Amino acid sequence: MIRIVYLLRRKPGLDKAAYTDYWLNEHGPLVASVASKLNMLRYVQVHTLDDPANDAMSKARGGMEPVYDGVAEVWFETEEAMVEAMQSEAGSKAGALLVEDEAKFIDLPNSPIWLTHDYPQVNPTPENLVATPRSGLVKLYFPLRMRKELDIQQAKTYWYSNHGPIIRRQAAASGIQRYIQVHRVEHELETALREARGTQVPAYDGHAELWFDRSVLGVSTPERVEANQRAIEDEAKFIDFQRSTMWLAKEHVFVDHM
Repeated sequence: MIRIVYLLRRKPGLDKAAYTDYWLNEHGPLVASVASKLNMLRYVQVHTLDDPANDAMSKARGGMEPVYDGVAEVWFETEEAMVEAMQSEAGSKAGALLVEDEAKFIDLPNSPIWLTHDYPQVNPTPENLVATPRSGLVKLYFPLRMRKELDIQQAKTYWYSNHGPIIRRQAAASGIQRYIQVHRVEHELETALREARGTQVPAYDGHAELWFDRSVLGVSTPERVEANQRAIEDEAKFIDFQRSTMWLAKEHVFVDHM
């Protein structure tokens, strides 16, 4: 599978309540209505929470970029299915319709978009864990950029082969129920997606997704403190914190054929 990740900043002058209402109640159904024309396998909105933990996580890493207002995520069965749909007449019209509607509430130049592959690290049974608004779960979203002095492929290998096992081993102590590494992949379609939106902000190198039961947040145990410190110390070996960001969120699923 392949996924489009689209970090959103709301349009200047639009307050968060109006932005959230339009995205959830107008744009979401519009995307769902053309999902088949674009061969979408899954479409999820990830809505950022105003939570004190966002600032705490940033301060623990010496300061990070401002959080985004949310993320739009779209999965496709294959790269071929994605490209075929977007290059078809029906898909092209649907894509143009969505960009036109995005301009009503999204700050397009400052909302980066790219393509990714998922690398699951900690999986529950069943795997379809979702931080819905009415559940006790929250999702941690961590878009990251690698340290500039590192070779990008070596940094990604370290993230997957060294950092991933560290987080897996201490998942229970950290209260992690699910953990996925999502790595950016180079693809010609990214250029087309960015040009259609006038995107100016560079893509991130990937992001981490972690799901927690909210009851563990703010609960400090010796094991959790040690696990969090160990995670941050290892992150610093390959992540440029000042060019990365992280926040807590809730998920709204509009299309799901997985």
